[in-house]
Amino acid sequence: MKRLRFFVLCSLAAVLGGSAAARAQTPPAAPAQPAEPPLANPAPPAAAVPAAPPAANTAPAAAPAAKARQILVPVGTRLPLVLHNGVSTRNAHPGDPVYLETLFPILVEGRIVIPAGSYVSGEITEAKRPGRVKGRGEIMLRLTQLILPNGYAVNLLATPNNADTGGAEAVDKEGKIQNSGNKAGDVGTVAKATGAGAGIGAIADGARGAGIGAGIGAATGLAAVLLTRGPELELPRGTTLDVLLDRPIYLDSERVQFTDPGRATTLPGPPERERSRSIAPF
Repeated sequence: MKRLRFFVLCSLAAVLGGSAAARAQTPPAAPAQPAEPPLANPAPPAAAVPAAPPAANTAPAAAPAAKARQILVPVGTRLPLVLHNGVSTRNAHPGDPVYLETLFPILVEGRIVIPAGSYVSGEITEAKRPGRVKGRGEIMLRLTQLILPNGYAVNLLATPNNADTGGAEAVDKEGKIQNSGNKAGDVGTVAKATGAGAGIGAIADGARGAGIGAGIGAATGLAAVLLTRGPELELPRGTTLDVLLDRPIYLDSERVQFTDPGRATTLPGPPERERSRSIAPF
């Protein structure tokens, strides 16, 4: 009995000793690691896959409205014109209107751009009557507007280059129309008066009377020259003028679609005129 109790105690002690040794050999569990703090600048999320672009529109885009093409009538182009209203230095004043018409069609690149029968208007800018003994009549014109047969009107700037008035008028390089004066006529007036006076004197008192009459006739002729003006400058209706463009004309091609060269109004030309003096008012 004593041996059995001793054996049980020894077995219990061995079991308890083995458990303690096992606990001593087992390492302690590692402490739990604290959770990492969130990053200050978190990484952006992965980029989303871009959506497929919409299908391209294969239809062509509407073209912008084309700018109207302009036709250039260059500087120096000659316009042959005929005058519809007569003009005279006797009664002309600056600002008085003048009305003309084109006589021949104008072409640009083989295309009719100004048909015959187109209207041109302008005004008198200077009018000077002839003086006594010396001085000539002068008129200056400025042409300002062109009206085509379809009613299309444009501004222009042109000056005369030549004039056919039926008299002895001429145009200077500035476009001023002048008559040529009448010096020969003045000499003829004095000579005629002198001859007439001499003839009358000779009939009355022979050679002595002829001398006296010649002197009286010369004085009369000279007085006639001094008291009368030189010939007035006349531009009758039907006067033809050649004018030069001083600046280009720009025409809208859409409004210049002429196929007919046009036709000018039939006007009789100016009659040939003799220059004569007029009594000068005081």
